[in-house]
Amino acid sequence: MRYDNIIKGIFINRPNRFIAHVEIEGRIEICHVKNTGRCKELLIPGVGVLVQESSNPGRKTKYDLISVWKGNQLINIDSQAPNVVFREWLNTGTFFPELKTIKTEQKYGNSRFDYYLETRNRKIFVEIKGVTLEEEGVALFPDAPTERGVKHLKELAACIEEGYAAMVVFIIQMKGVRYVTPNDKMHPEFGVALRELSAKGAKVLAIDCLVTEETIVSGDLVEVRLNPGKGND
Repeated sequence: MRYDNIIKGIFINRPNRFIAHVEIEGRIEICHVKNTGRCKELLIPGVGVLVQESSNPGRKTKYDLISVWKGNQLINIDSQAPNVVFREWLNTGTFFPELKTIKTEQKYGNSRFDYYLETRNRKIFVEIKGVTLEEEGVALFPDAPTERGVKHLKELAACIEEGYAAMVVFIIQMKGVRYVTPNDKMHPEFGVALRELSAKGAKVLAIDCLVTEETIVSGDLVEVRLNPGKGND
């Protein structure tokens, strides 16, 4: 995934979930934040950020906040990027060499999942989760309570009961993490739902990303630890 019109800035503050004040070329600009998560460990006053300038004159804000420097590490926080990264990863054919069908935003019952895939012998519903929270080399999801996320996991479990396969894919929007695990301190219900879904047979994957100032692309598979204190899963 490539971004055009990227400009460097300095983060000032975030008055609400949707906007941030960023210093760009000596001016304080209002930027749209493309992530409704908390990102408190990233969006610290004075940190360097990258914004994308929009050419749409009808927009209320001229810029989108795309990524943030955490020390020497650039982390993408665009919540729309993970779905694109996953699609590009699928297109490499490395994990699903016999993939026949790819559909996005596929409705099933009262649910709508990020992807629906078909191989020669499997029909798979997939949910994508973007991960931006990292602590001491461990990627954690979620960074804020997500009742919607729990609902998706329970709906995937219902799909399995009706004969479909299910996957949860964590797209880690950075490099350098050792493993990913549910953030039980933030939202224990999500961790419970994820473990129950895995026990029903769902595949849980994690993929890290190579992030540059203008791109984010899929990197390597990363270990998933559903029970980090009890060995690896």
